[in-house]
Amino acid sequence: MRTSVRLGAYAAGLVVIFGVSAGAGKALGPDNSPEKREAAAPAHTAAHGDPAPGATAAHGDSGSTATAAHGDPGPSATGAHGDPATEAAATPAGLQTVQDGYRLAPLTTTLSTTEPTPFEFRILDPDNRPVTDYTTEHDKDLHLIVVRRDLAHYQHVHPTRKPDGTWTIPLKAGAPGQYRVFADFVTTGHDLTLGVDVPAPGDYRPAPLPHPERTADVDGYRVTLDGDLHDPRFTITRDGAAITPEPYLGARGHLVALREGDLAYLHVHPADPDELAFHAEVPSDGVYRLYLDFQHDGKVHTAEFTADTGHTHK
Repeated sequence: MRTSVRLGAYAAGLVVIFGVSAGAGKALGPDNSPEKREAAAPAHTAAHGDPAPGATAAHGDSGSTATAAHGDPGPSATGAHGDPATEAAATPAGLQTVQDGYRLAPLTTTLSTTEPTPFEFRILDPDNRPVTDYTTEHDKDLHLIVVRRDLAHYQHVHPTRKPDGTWTIPLKAGAPGQYRVFADFVTTGHDLTLGVDVPAPGDYRPAPLPHPERTADVDGYRVTLDGDLHDPRFTITRDGAAITPEPYLGARGHLVALREGDLAYLHVHPADPDELAFHAEVPSDGVYRLYLDFQHDGKVHTAEFTADTGHTHK
C-alpha cells in the first residue's frame, strides 16, 4: 500500500514537471536552433531575395507592382533607383564640370575686367587626355558662353583650338564678380554642356534681374517675344520696319536660356530654320534669362529677356 502511494506521488510529480517545462517553452518563444533556422530560410528568401516574383515586383525591376508603387513604367522605376544614365538625363545641363567622364579643365584661373586677355581651357576625356575630335554643331566645334552669376554681362564666343587640344580666346569680363563659363560641344556621340566658375577680381556689385517684358531694344533694333518659354518666337523691327535676320550658326538666330539661381543651361533647338522660332526643354518652373543672338548687316546683336514660368519674379 505504501509502495502504491509512493508510485502515484512520483507519477504526479512527473506530470507537474513536464507541464512546467512546456509552459516555460511557450514563454521563452520558438525554437531558434540552427536546424529550425535552416528550415525557415526559404521563406525569408522569398520575402527579400531575388528569385521570388513578389520581391522582383516590389523593388521596381519589371513587375506591375513596381509600376503602381512608383507611378512609372518598369524601366523608369529602375532608373529612379540609381541608374547613372537616367540620373544624368534628369540633371539640367551646365551644372556639372564632369559628365560622362569628360571634364572642363580651365588653364586660366581669373578673368580680366580691364583688357582682353587669353582665356585657355581643355576638354579632357575619360582617360584624362585632351579631346581633339569634335562634331560640328551649329557651324562650330565648340560654343563658349560666359555670364556673371547674376545673369549680367553675357558673352557667346567661339575659341580656337590648338593642335594639343587647348582652346583659347581673348576675353574681357564686363565687371568684377563670379562668372560661369559653359562649354557646349559634341564629341564621339556625347552632346555635353559643362560649366565651371571663374572669378573676375574687383568690387562686385550685383545687378538686379530685369522684370519680364515682351520687348527688348538693342543697337537700334526692337525685338518682340511671342509664345512661352517652351516655344518662344521672336520678331525684329528697325525704325518700325520688319527685318529678316541673316543666317547665323546654321539658323536665323541662336538662343541660350539660363535658370536664375543655379544657372541651369536649357537645351534649345531651332523649330524652323527660316524663322526665329525655338523649342526649349524646361526642367522646372522658375525665372529664366533668355539671350537671343541674331545677325543683321553682318553684325551680331544680343537681345535679352526675363521669363517667369511660375510668376515668382517680383
